[in-house]
Amino acid sequence: MKALRARLVTHPPAFRALLLSDVAMQLAMMVGQVAIPWWISDHGGAVHLAIYGTVMAITMLISLPLLAPVGDRWPKSRLIASSLALFSVVTLILALLASFDYYDLWLVIALKALSVTANAVLGPASFSIAAELVPPERLSDGLGLQKSAQAIGRLVGPALGGLALALFGTAAALWLHVLLLVIASLAAWRIIVPPADPHRASSHEPWWPALRAGFLAKWRIPLERYWTATAFLMMLFFLPVLGLLMPLKVRELGLSGAWLGACEAGISFGMLIGSLGGADWLSHRFGRFRASFGAMMGSGLAQMLVGATTSPYLLVLGFVVVGLSLAVVQMVGQTHRMLAMPPDFRARMTAVNMMVLQIAGALGPMLAGWGLLYITAGQVYLLFGFSYGFAALGFLRVPGYRNFLELDHEAVKGWYGRFYPQLFGKESSAADKP
Repeated sequence: MKALRARLVTHPPAFRALLLSDVAMQLAMMVGQVAIPWWISDHGGAVHLAIYGTVMAITMLISLPLLAPVGDRWPKSRLIASSLALFSVVTLILALLASFDYYDLWLVIALKALSVTANAVLGPASFSIAAELVPPERLSDGLGLQKSAQAIGRLVGPALGGLALALFGTAAALWLHVLLLVIASLAAWRIIVPPADPHRASSHEPWWPALRAGFLAKWRIPLERYWTATAFLMMLFFLPVLGLLMPLKVRELGLSGAWLGACEAGISFGMLIGSLGGADWLSHRFGRFRASFGAMMGSGLAQMLVGATTSPYLLVLGFVVVGLSLAVVQMVGQTHRMLAMPPDFRARMTAVNMMVLQIAGALGPMLAGWGLLYITAGQVYLLFGFSYGFAALGFLRVPGYRNFLELDHEAVKGWYGRFYPQLFGKESSAADKP
């Protein structure tokens, strides 16, 4: 904790406000993920829950690409605060409805659709703003602290939401959801807006060309194109490991729901270890490429361990390794990608990554469900762990991936803009070349 405080004070107040906002936001999201599905299932059962989940997924899939240019047109700090404020108002209405015991599925869906739309602006802005608040040489440390804040929220949030539900009921859990969102929003308003970037996309720029430019930049840069495609294949097999398959594996072993909570906590704990210094230590010890690629292979093996084991302790240990590996892969790759993107394209390109993640999140469970028709959850874990590791081998073939990761932070800053200036509306010049 002493070392953590020492790291925090070296960062500007605006970044510390972002961390406070992120902790409260993740706590709120996790409480909401417990309280709202519980409320829906309590009144409408599995059918209403399935309708709700489907509509929310479709809403996010549509709103993410359509709203992608927003984060590159206006200050990200104000977008984060405004999105959280809208989120707070929507949740306040839901809490009032639950307090008066009034439930209507389509009203809940309409209100939550507003939240999901706000989240489509909030997500890319939140993930990319760190690069504007800390200098390039401190970005890795800054992202580590941000991941730590988010991991703490993910670790504590489900328990907090479950406790509120068990002791006080759905309405109380939703009021807690409101309180945490208000705290997150107030903290976000304290993020000092950085000086206006002269290269920021104009708010008067036509919407479609701005949207198209972001997608084209992702597609026409070979490193980004193959990186995104390989990550998509990996996520097809990885996301069900964290979602659909986890409770099935716990039930298969005849364990109680407490062990499911321990598995969830194991992932968050592993991510916390990685983001509080584990990822940096591995990167300095083995190099960024070896640390990242080794973490992918380690995750695949840990997933196979989860599938094969009958010990609840090894089950939790496997998820700790999965969480640690995830933190290493995100920390090593995300830092470099963020610095390589021109500032006025970061939100758009991040939104494409999130959209790809959403598509994988929809297709992966379908693939896992098909597998469960023929084999057990443990066997699906084995198969998916192997497939994840096999897909990760694709990074060995991504053009320039290894050399890109081994560049230092100063060299990688603006890398895409220097090598592909025509994609970002810039003139090419010999001085731009590294």
